[in-house]
Amino acid sequence: MKINCFIPFQSADQVKATITSLRESPLVEQIFLLNDNPNREKTEGCEIINIDSLRSTSTIKKIAERADTGYTLIYTKQADLRMGMFALDRMLQIAEDSGAGLVYSDHYQVTNGEKKNSPVIAYQKGSLRDDFNFGSVLVYKSENLKAAVAKMENDYKFAGIYDLRLKVSQEAELVHINEYLYTEIENDNRKSGEKIFDYVDPKNRDMQIEMEKACTDHLKKIGGYLAPDFKEINFNETGFEYEASVIIPVRNRIRTIADAIGSVLSQKTDFRFNLIVVDNYSTDGTTEAIDKFADERLIHLIPDNRELGIGGCWNAGVHHPKCGKFAIQLDSDDVYSDENTLQKIVDAFYRQNCAMVVGTYMLTDFDMKMIPPGIIDHKEWTPDNGRNNALRINGLGAPRAFYTPVLRDIKVPNTSYGEDYALGLNFSRKYQIGRIYDVLYLCRRWDDNSDASLDIVKMNAHNTYKDRIRTWELEARIALNCTNRRT
Repeated sequence: MKINCFIPFQSADQVKATITSLRESPLVEQIFLLNDNPNREKTEGCEIINIDSLRSTSTIKKIAERADTGYTLIYTKQADLRMGMFALDRMLQIAEDSGAGLVYSDHYQVTNGEKKNSPVIAYQKGSLRDDFNFGSVLVYKSENLKAAVAKMENDYKFAGIYDLRLKVSQEAELVHINEYLYTEIENDNRKSGEKIFDYVDPKNRDMQIEMEKACTDHLKKIGGYLAPDFKEINFNETGFEYEASVIIPVRNRIRTIADAIGSVLSQKTDFRFNLIVVDNYSTDGTTEAIDKFADERLIHLIPDNRELGIGGCWNAGVHHPKCGKFAIQLDSDDVYSDENTLQKIVDAFYRQNCAMVVGTYMLTDFDMKMIPPGIIDHKEWTPDNGRNNALRINGLGAPRAFYTPVLRDIKVPNTSYGEDYALGLNFSRKYQIGRIYDVLYLCRRWDDNSDASLDIVKMNAHNTYKDRIRTWELEARIALNCTNRRT
């Protein structure tokens, strides 16, 4: 078994340590330097490949042309790489034993001089997001890499390496090695809560369009694509005393709950609405703060079940007999942007004939002053392809609102992370999701937010669960398409 290695090239000094580390293995046949500046000096013993960017289709095709050994290593960072003892032996051994099209592994990261464990997670059928973390060392079986490149029909500037991964996954497994096989330098020191909005940053829009195209084509190949045919909604369901209910699940939010409640009770509408606060056994004074509001529209619900996450609290509110025809979300940290939010949301249901509505929000600090990246509008959503692209991205936006009869039928997963995303995928399988691009919601980012600053173990748990959600949804869509073809 031999392997050719492809690494980004900026200067001889930049690649020196990485080349030295790779050459310690007798398995390495050749090292190619991926160079996006033809004026750079050459490095002895390495062939330079001039490229436009590391992630383009053109670069992937140039790699495939030189993938003449059994395996091909692509390194995706420009910082120093140190392979562990016999690491390449191990990666190729597991690739051979498993028949994998791609293997990747846990590793170490050096951040600000400190070395830390950086475990990654197993790839699933639903691991469709383009920011899935494989680490920086990707070892492809060259046969699968070449076959994938032969099927590439689009010339991407940004999505080439993503397209490669998707096409390889159509023919072979992508295998995670639960062993720490190399050390990489990490230069992105932002907290998890700062990174999660990269995909909605307007400056990345061209890249996102390409990623959506690659993912949509992949879904068509594997039978998971849904055409823009939606089930009509009849809003004549009777038996609702209120047109709408705002539901706030809360536990120990004494600093914010009064603001959230106040923003609901100040809403002006031409219909009757109420507020259901599901108090999940708060111990910090939140319960008493809720009881201070003397308003008949406020229902303070303490559920009998003590095993509820945020999703379970939503179920308690939605199945309350006083829940309105539309159930509208507000987190206990946040507030509506003005007094017209509920009216805009309910109007959108009727105007767009949808079972779910998603609005636009603005990120703020605790004092409700805007912070970067500011307005999160999820304009990547399109009526025709939004439900397919939803399998690639990690969220749909906020605030979210639901047609209660459908939500009661589907029910909310009893978790405290990802439950809203699971609902969005499930709703979009059959129904149109309406969008509002006015800012309806001020989302306060502070230390107690669920995703403000997560350690790697928690991040991996969250990402694994969302990938599971995508896998289940993808399998359901494939089965739905099979059923429709038979009928």
